[in-house]
Amino acid sequence: MEKLKLHTPDITTQNIEKLAELFPSCLTEAQDQQGRITKTIDFDQLRQELSGSIVDGPRERYQLDWPGKREAILAANAPISKTLRPYRQESADFDKTRNIFIEGDNLDALKLLQETYLGKIKLIYIDPPYNDGKDRIYKDSFDEDSSVYAERSGQKDELGQRLFVNSESNGRFHSDWLTMMYARLKLARNLLSDDGVIFISIDDNEADNLQKICLEIFGEENFIGRLIWKNATDNNPSRVAIEHEYICAFARVKSATAAVWKTSVSDVKSLLMGKAEELLQQFAHDSDESLQHAYSSWFSKAKSQLWPLDGYKFIDRGGIYAGIRGVHNPGKEGYRYDVLHPETGKPCTPPLMGYRFPKETMDRLLAESRIIFGDDHTKLIELKAYVQDFQDKLSSVIELDGRSGAYDLRELFPEYRTVFDNPKPVRLLEKLISFAMPNSEGIFLDFFAGSGSSCHALMAMNAADGGQRRYIAVQLPEPCKEGSDPAKAGIRYISEITIARLLRAGQALSKKVSGQRMLTNTHEFDSGLRVLKIDTSNMRDIYYAPDTVQQADLLGQVDNIRPDRGSEDLLFQVLIDWGIDLGLPISEEHMDGKTVFFVDGNALAACFDTGITDESVKAIAKRKPLRAVFRDTSYGSDSVKINVEQIFRLLSPETEVRSI
Repeated sequence: MEKLKLHTPDITTQNIEKLAELFPSCLTEAQDQQGRITKTIDFDQLRQELSGSIVDGPRERYQLDWPGKREAILAANAPISKTLRPYRQESADFDKTRNIFIEGDNLDALKLLQETYLGKIKLIYIDPPYNDGKDRIYKDSFDEDSSVYAERSGQKDELGQRLFVNSESNGRFHSDWLTMMYARLKLARNLLSDDGVIFISIDDNEADNLQKICLEIFGEENFIGRLIWKNATDNNPSRVAIEHEYICAFARVKSATAAVWKTSVSDVKSLLMGKAEELLQQFAHDSDESLQHAYSSWFSKAKSQLWPLDGYKFIDRGGIYAGIRGVHNPGKEGYRYDVLHPETGKPCTPPLMGYRFPKETMDRLLAESRIIFGDDHTKLIELKAYVQDFQDKLSSVIELDGRSGAYDLRELFPEYRTVFDNPKPVRLLEKLISFAMPNSEGIFLDFFAGSGSSCHALMAMNAADGGQRRYIAVQLPEPCKEGSDPAKAGIRYISEITIARLLRAGQALSKKVSGQRMLTNTHEFDSGLRVLKIDTSNMRDIYYAPDTVQQADLLGQVDNIRPDRGSEDLLFQVLIDWGIDLGLPISEEHMDGKTVFFVDGNALAACFDTGITDESVKAIAKRKPLRAVFRDTSYGSDSVKINVEQIFRLLSPETEVRSI
């Protein structure tokens, strides 16, 4: 029974908890007056979070620190004056697709997504540079003026300081990498929903440092684990063969994520048990081979939905089962005896540490047909684990059978021998996506998109189960590797490979969708892609001080829109400023001779034509949109500009009206 506190609330503790929720990176450990280690707020760090410039204040505390950490915080918090411009000619099904590709600096992209997708992203997966002394990493700048930054953000060549090879001879080898990652992960955390998860691929070079900054940004209580992916690729020239990489996993709120995971396992377990009951009734009088063949056929088509239980590949009269090493003793020494192979009659190869059970238990398991034998006695035996006995758990080691990520790409780009260095396998990413997005819906984000493997995997899952998961991919227009097959073919940037891969994957999956889904088939498969590119603001820059403005200059400043920007450019800047989903469907209509954009039906009506009259405004108001926006210079006369709010107040009082 919970006891009464019998004291007033500890306001200090409550305030620390509130600040920790808003700024988890400011929670630290310190020694109190009695010498006890307690949780407290790092006020120097809090000052930096609330400051627009770098602040000093060294203090002894438990934390990971490096030259550039404060600059990273400043970079994450500093505002930018940029926008996203649509590129229809590079897109597919632009008006209807919910999938978004953003070309540009991912730090800028994360800032532009903040208001619209705050707390809405279900899963983030990134495969950042591994910092092996060869990878190119971002070189962010924190002290240059807007004009220099605007020039630099055009993604110059290798001497243009946007990307650089962070060699081990660099005195800031780890610091530069940590600074780059810290700013981006801080912004990424804001986008995750309460039950959201972030997966980060990494190798030994920065695995420990990555985990430490994630512990600081996401909080220790939200650490899910460091998964090991056995990729059987030796990337190490030393005598130690490196055959694995890591996937660092953190939750926004771990308890909420655990509930999703448990529901996912429960749903898949129920699905498998229901399928077992169906097949056992259907094949009650048929051979075991017919039963297994029917199950294997179903399993191969439904596999993407069955993770984390996709190891249950077999069925017998007892139900669906997987083979596990449950008879092998994991300790120093187990039981020693012979288990004869039913075909060869010879003793099977024993486990290294012997068997887990005494011989009497093994005899019972054999009598119950719970032991799986290999093709001959040289194979280790396994135990049948039936799905009805499965206990909820997630393995920290991921082993995959099948093709590599390079094979996935070669299938889509048969004209190239090599498309991209070390792309992740689609199957690996399907596993991760299934863990965090088991309910066939939600928004996925990859802001180090690379070749686009993760978004390809998400589309493959949607094609298999009829899901409505959608993605946002971000990739810098980084120059292709000199001498590579794409570069020889005239492809200049990695972002072009990403777009091409996503379009080709969408087309290939669309061909497989019709009549192929084993389970739900209630939604149309979205193979489209809406391409947006980061650019300077659509609004003119005004550099003149009041005493330098001449009367002749005033007329040139009436129109505040850059002359090279069109109506769709303005529309997407409005979506960003208003926090409206960038993936909503867009339609274009002509009303009273003017072009009007409608976003998601009546979520937004936008008209940027000139010469708007009262009749034009009335036509739009009669549609009763939730929001309406016009260009400040659109109105045909001052009276029309004055009448706009009155017209909407009369015909559509719920509409929020703005001008740009």
